[in-house]
Amino acid sequence: MTNLSSIQKKYSGMWIAVKDDFSSVIAASRNAKTTYKKALELGYKKPTLFKVPQHIVPYVGIV
Repeated sequence: MTNLSSIQKKYSGMWIAVKDDFSSVIAASRNAKTTYKKALELGYKKPTLFKVPQHIVPYVGIV
């Protein structure tokens, strides 16, 4: 499991494009389309987009 707490602090409420292993953010914006375009311009053919929550909320349940 990847700890995304540092990403949440910096990119709260934003769309980010990350490497496949979530090791680093390659682009970020308040708009998903803009983030996707930025990642494509940087040479990533299929960027993974992720909407960073504004608040970290614990989840308890069965998956």
